[in-house]
Amino acid sequence: MTTPLATTEYVDRAPLTTDELAARVARDIPAGSYVNLGIGQPTRIADHLSLDAGIVLHTENGMLGMGPAAVGEQVDTDLTNAGKVPVTELPGAAYFHHADSFAMMRGGHLDVCVLGAFQVSARGDLANWHTGAPDAIPAVGGAMDLAIGAKNVFVMMTLFAKDGSAKLVPRCTYPLTGLACVSRVYTDHALFEIGPDRVAVVETYGTRVADLQDRLDVQLS
Repeated sequence: MTTPLATTEYVDRAPLTTDELAARVARDIPAGSYVNLGIGQPTRIADHLSLDAGIVLHTENGMLGMGPAAVGEQVDTDLTNAGKVPVTELPGAAYFHHADSFAMMRGGHLDVCVLGAFQVSARGDLANWHTGAPDAIPAVGGAMDLAIGAKNVFVMMTLFAKDGSAKLVPRCTYPLTGLACVSRVYTDHALFEIGPDRVAVVETYGTRVADLQDRLDVQLS
């Protein structure tokens, strides 16, 4: 029998902002980890990592030792992350060929990757590259390599789409990126831990587990 997780409900507040969510994810990245931050919201995590933690950020376009986003005079248009956002470099940063970067991703050398998602299923399947919309441009990029290559796959996303539909679902209806690969889902309304036989709520923000259960078709524990 699986031991239930204790859930903390933070009801006397609003849902997390993007920066608050990024800071929450940053808290769970172990010191000394090698980490890839996916394009979009996850890139904000870099701004919330302690320099003392010894966390080394890897970029798909070929860099180890990425620092926070560049601002003002720090901006160098030749120094960007995979999403073409200007970034800084930390002491000891290294650059390498794109093929070597993918070898790191596929070879199990990353401790954690944090990806965005269109959907995550109750068993940890990930769909984050295409919605099937006729005007959408499918671009899986390195997400499939990260999904199977990283030791831990976290997702950072809003819990509900703009139309109100849930993005944590019993089964993904969008094309899949990886199967049973996601272990944690960080959202503006709650933090979920995904196991082989359960979706456990670790924390809620501005809501209660019972209210989330009314809006989700996934059985929560």
